[in-house]
Amino acid sequence: MRNLMVELADRRYPIAIGQHLFDDHALMTRHIASRQVMIVTNEVVAPLYLAKVSAHYEDRQLEVIILPDGEAFKTMDSAMIIFDRLLQKKFSRTAHLIALGGGVIGDLAGFAAACYQRGIPFVQMPTTLLSQVDSSVGGKTAVNHPLGKNMMGAFYQPKAVIADMTTLSTLNDRELAAGLAEVIKYGLIRDLEFFEWLEAHMEALVARDPEALATAVERSCQNKAMVVALDERETGERATLNLGHTFGHALETGLGYGAVLHGEAVAIGTLLAADLSSRLGYLEVADIDRIRRLLIRAHLPTTVPEGLSPEEFLEHMAVDKKNVEGQLRLILLKRIGEAHLPMSVESGLIKQTLVSAIALHRPQGSL
Repeated sequence: MRNLMVELADRRYPIAIGQHLFDDHALMTRHIASRQVMIVTNEVVAPLYLAKVSAHYEDRQLEVIILPDGEAFKTMDSAMIIFDRLLQKKFSRTAHLIALGGGVIGDLAGFAAACYQRGIPFVQMPTTLLSQVDSSVGGKTAVNHPLGKNMMGAFYQPKAVIADMTTLSTLNDRELAAGLAEVIKYGLIRDLEFFEWLEAHMEALVARDPEALATAVERSCQNKAMVVALDERETGERATLNLGHTFGHALETGLGYGAVLHGEAVAIGTLLAADLSSRLGYLEVADIDRIRRLLIRAHLPTTVPEGLSPEEFLEHMAVDKKNVEGQLRLILLKRIGEAHLPMSVESGLIKQTLVSAIALHRPQGSL
């Protein structure tokens, strides 16, 4: 088991990464002190891991919420299902929530925990690569709105993150690739050495080599933990973790939640951000090609799917929680391994990037 610590100004919490962690009774109960426990999961994860996880809490007042699977269900209606059960079963403010699933479940359960009685403890038990390397760490919780992704939410840190790597064996190839998009992001924004390691080991990651995956998850979590420790509430450096996300969220919202996976949208958005970085004089064309090759090797899409005009794309980008006083707040790249947050970017250049990308529907890597 590999152990990391997220160090915040006034508290800290552990991240455990390893094989068969859901079988470790001492670990699974260490951070769950309450007699009242609720597990929030979904209909895909529940048949695989719910019995194993819930067995550790059979001596407690245990409630289970099984939600439909998918980004389309990360809504206030789903959050209300959790709130209703907590109230019906008279759960107190010392109750503990467990988020057992991917990023949607982690965001939903964390949002419910942040809101219920002004905050109750919760533990993240991520079961996808994307949630293990990104969404389970750092305390961002939210639900979607038809007009924009993650528009209602809170910064609310978990008590612990328990990442059982054996869950990755049940991921389909598309979900695994979606997680690799966030892994690649860390190399691009702040860790050139890691990006070069990914170039050398991408085939092992795609083949689900356990040691390669464990290294990728650990290095990704280390990078995120360091950024979150410096900027918990995203007033500065933490914004760099959003490379590709403003473009990506616009894709998810504009095409309909679930049409593309979050990691797929981030991969496409990352290339759009790289193109824009080049137009501003930062990246060379060779850098963009290098990024594209790695995304293709990770089996990720690299072209914008049909369905959005440049104008519609920009309209959805304008409804983004990262924007400041009506200005798009885009994360760009000065070079591979160093992110850049410009004060503003001319809208004409952004439109040039979108027009160019939408005009090119290349077969390789497209959805």
